Amino acid sequence: MTAMSETDATIGHVRERNYLFHGTELRAAIAGHDERLARQIESIDAGGFLGRSPDDLADEFIAEFTIDVPTLRRGSDDVTMAHRETKLDVSQDPMRFNNDRSRPFYLPATEYTFHVPFDGDGELFKCAPSTFTSSGPPAGAVHGNEVVLTYAQLNHEPDALKASLDRDLDSIEKHLEWVGNDVREFNERLPETVRKRLEARRERLLADRGLAASLGYKLRVRDDASRTYAVPARRRKTPIERRRRSGVEPFKPEPELLGREYEHVLDILSNMVSVIERSPEAFRHMKEEHLRDQFLVQLNGQYEGSATGETFNFDGKTDILIREQGRNIFVAECKFWHGPKTLIDTIDQLLGYLTWRDTKGAILIFNRTKNFSAVLAKVPIVMEAHPKYKRIIPVEGETRFRYVFAHRDDSNRELVITVLVFEVPT
Repeated sequence: MTAMSETDATIGHVRERNYLFHGTELRAAIAGHDERLARQIESIDAGGFLGRSPDDLADEFIAEFTIDVPTLRRGSDDVTMAHRETKLDVSQDPMRFNNDRSRPFYLPATEYTFHVPFDGDGELFKCAPSTFTSSGPPAGAVHGNEVVLTYAQLNHEPDALKASLDRDLDSIEKHLEWVGNDVREFNERLPETVRKRLEARRERLLADRGLAASLGYKLRVRDDASRTYAVPARRRKTPIERRRRSGVEPFKPEPELLGREYEHVLDILSNMVSVIERSPEAFRHMKEEHLRDQFLVQLNGQYEGSATGETFNFDGKTDILIREQGRNIFVAECKFWHGPKTLIDTIDQLLGYLTWRDTKGAILIFNRTKNFSAVLAKVPIVMEAHPKYKRIIPVEGETRFRYVFAHRDDSNRELVITVLVFEVPT
């Protein structure tokens, strides 16, 4: 029995075999793949780049550039076979008498073609891994998502045919294992590589814009350019002063609450736990709006009256707002826990209040049920099941949960929502 590549199967003529894992060196192919990643990151339009979520961009590049090593599906329900009559050249068979081996000598035979499906990147069958054997790579061809193996038999020998197929599939899987070894390092460092390159370009673009602004000339701003900057909360450390030339009004981006100030706001809210614990009787019969007012008192002690309650915002009234230069930079909703639907409705309510410019918000859940632990266990289930949920942000504390949600009208616009759960005396 003779094994052939798929192109061997021509009656009366046996062509040169095709081999798998033969041609381009895999290490060179991986290096080229990495170069394409770098070029593609640099090719994104600057305005579109800054307008996209860094994490979303990273996820897309990681998914696109992760090298997917093929896996054969060699089960009897997956592999298909075809057969036909052919002629086999036996002129070089040492076990067969032949007066003239310089010319082909054909005998009637049967050709069997097996189609073995696989999952993964078929281009890797064209690449030679760094590990190999002296016997060389297996013969075969790749059509679409199938490996095609062809054999010719002079006699009908099913056991020998099955043994040859299994031996060649074992060899292919061994080569795929070697491919996987070469690819593993690239895939493992890909997330870090992507994020570093994205961050480097982001910093470079922002630095370019900062340099242009420092020259004092009015900037031409594209409609899709990012318009957010970080705003420090009042009574706290101020940012580095930006120089400007007299008579020139630089572009003023939209305010965005600094991450550390967002944490400061949440810490103020969280510290109400100790206030409630010290004076449980005072909070025992308070309704939602009265509890909210207690939080507003604490916030305005730090933010000079910027925190307001029951203020109109987009589609309705929100419970707590902090405003800067006429824009909302912190939005919060307060609700008593009456089951998971309470949180579901509050998420929808908060997303309805948040405008396209709002970037950070919070949900304050007041619990008067007896099973506080059960409430805490249900919060992540409800949040992560929401259709606008994107990912979790790890935070410390058993009663604090943080997530990234998509804006209700723009999946590229991300909102940070933190859930704080408080046990209130009954």
